[in-house]
Amino acid sequence: MEHLFVRVLERFTERLIARQRELYTADVPFSEKWRTAMRYLEEDLAAGYPKIWLELQALAWNRPELRERVARVNAEWRAVLTEAFAAARERNGVEMPLEALVALVMTFNQGMMLERLSRIDAGHRELLAWIDAWLVRKEAE
Repeated sequence: MEHLFVRVLERFTERLIARQRELYTADVPFSEKWRTAMRYLEEDLAAGYPKIWLELQALAWNRPELRERVARVNAEWRAVLTEAFAAARERNGVEMPLEALVALVMTFNQGMMLERLSRIDAGHRELLAWIDAWLVRKEAE
């Protein structure tokens, strides 16, 4: 059953990765891409993707036969963000190393998903508004 869930995750991820790549190659300001990505996060929560993803991650901690497949899904997401943030990081003068920025965003997204699945959203709106305003300021500089 676990292998079936991992295959569902892999197939669902393929579609979401294609959606993200299309988003990040669009000719719009990065702040708009960020807003769209956050809307996608909400859509994905409603569709159940993060719940399956997080449950399989936890299952893979103790199941070596699942760990590699779950790690590949993580690597796909990391690759999308690395591609997307490389140019935006330079353009917006972010001094953080690219790998660190991607790690920050990956853990940020997982934390947001985990809290939302737990029905916790304290400070989320304020944090997203601050990030949005920061991106807009950086683009204006």
